[in-house]
Amino acid sequence: MIRFSEMPYERPDMDEVKQTLAALTEKLRQAPDYAAAKAVFLEKEEQEKHLSTQVSLAHIRHTIDTRDEFYDGEMKFWNTALPELGEYRQQWTMAMLASPFRNDFAAEYGDLMFVNAEIALKAFSPEIIPEMQQENDLTQEYEKLLASAQIPFESGVYTLSQLTPYKTDPDDDRRLAAWKAEGQWYKENQPKMDEIYDKLVHLRDTMGKKLGYEGYTTLGYYNMGRNCYTKEDVEKFRAAVVEYLVPVADAIYRRQAQRLGKEYPMSFADNALEFRSGNPRPQGKPDDVLAAGKKFYSELSPETAVFFDTMLDMELLDVLSTEGKASGGYCTSLADYGVPFIFANFNGTQHDVEVVTHEAGHAFAEWMNRDRIPSSYIWPSMEGCEVHSMSMEFMAWPWEEEFFGSDARKFRYSHLAGALTFIPYGTMVDHFQHEVYAHPEMTPAERHATWKRLLGVYMPWMKLDGDIPFYSEGEGWQRQHHIYSSPFYYIDYCLAQTVALQFWALLQDDQESAWEKYMAYTRQGGSRVFTELLANAGLASPFDPSCLAGVCEKASKWLAEYDLSGVV
Repeated sequence: MIRFSEMPYERPDMDEVKQTLAALTEKLRQAPDYAAAKAVFLEKEEQEKHLSTQVSLAHIRHTIDTRDEFYDGEMKFWNTALPELGEYRQQWTMAMLASPFRNDFAAEYGDLMFVNAEIALKAFSPEIIPEMQQENDLTQEYEKLLASAQIPFESGVYTLSQLTPYKTDPDDDRRLAAWKAEGQWYKENQPKMDEIYDKLVHLRDTMGKKLGYEGYTTLGYYNMGRNCYTKEDVEKFRAAVVEYLVPVADAIYRRQAQRLGKEYPMSFADNALEFRSGNPRPQGKPDDVLAAGKKFYSELSPETAVFFDTMLDMELLDVLSTEGKASGGYCTSLADYGVPFIFANFNGTQHDVEVVTHEAGHAFAEWMNRDRIPSSYIWPSMEGCEVHSMSMEFMAWPWEEEFFGSDARKFRYSHLAGALTFIPYGTMVDHFQHEVYAHPEMTPAERHATWKRLLGVYMPWMKLDGDIPFYSEGEGWQRQHHIYSSPFYYIDYCLAQTVALQFWALLQDDQESAWEKYMAYTRQGGSRVFTELLANAGLASPFDPSCLAGVCEKASKWLAEYDLSGVV
């Protein structure tokens, strides 16, 4: 068993990679029968697995310490190299689509690989390689800027992640001071963030127009691999969120204001505090959180037990918040070794537990499907992936005492309330991006004004004349990494959260049945489109308005009746 620290990284010779891919493409075109074509296909699979492993190793080690000059240089290399490889991959894709053995491939592996291939063709042309390379560099620049944050607060200096616990401190003055300190750092760096995003928007708009689209939005949907729903479906979902969920979330925050003794609507700092005695926090140190995670997964199922032991034994979790580390968290693949990797920033908040469940939900799904061919079937599209993670968070409810001790009751309330209140925020992120890419000519000030206007629609519980200028002036979107790095991704979280709330509802009635449905969903990997994955597991589509209405009704009733006696 090789540990992560022992996995070798070597920059490949890209000329050799291109030549090999070109040769494989020609061999596929010349294949005399399906057996020969399949052999070439499997050889290409192995090449892609090895290449993706080297990219992942460089990316992980770069994000663990963005100050590391070697891996910073490697990511700059990949920023240039991967777009250039796109032309060769496109030739392969075209050869697969034109293969006389397409029906044989579809009979063995399913037709989805061809559906997705046709989408991929619509998202690339050699003409946009320069813009793709610049886009990668700008995203890396934004990421490094966030990771470089050194924020003076009280007697210390903190990164963005390290400051987070203070932003939920029960002391009103201290909490507000932490929000102001963070906001001040963003304000000081806002010119650079405005500049980076403005360049990204115009680059993406240029790419879309070069490919013959109205701008970036159509290209963005193709980049996300959307293969079973449209922009119009997303618009209908957003409308359902405003109709059914915003009133539920509004009621949650009104009750919160009463608990805190605050006037409604509350400031950003006060909205961050759910209980006067403090938000739920995990008991113990990071090792204790991981130990609780080990107990949870060992008892949940035989499959999860083996999975999490492997993650620990192979050093496949890097979760401590350290200087120079990139913000946020993610799960990625190390295909050569058939394992996932989890990156996170523990900071002593309930987020730490949600990492062990959320990111490990992604990792478990990959683990269950690690041997799939083609490897593109390991993962579904992004909203399908987020179902694995968000639903796994709820699967941990019976074990919350292990994570939170006496704060477990607080956490269950907070977790469900947070799932409901998150969807309006996530939907607003999506709406904002549609506005931005429909109007790329917007100035930075106009983008901020658009965000502030949407706050009034999706998050009316936020007081916009408060003491924290960065947030109250409609600039808080700039802390959302996805807006810069992964346009149109964020709605996937909202669609998945709606499905996860179905799992929560099932758990209230029958834990065993809920887990069986979860496994029925997960075992399919990415072999079906999102809506088919749901149907095959007996789950409703979030695009059905009655789905959102139903989970809202059950969850809001549970919260209203939940026993918070003794919790202040």
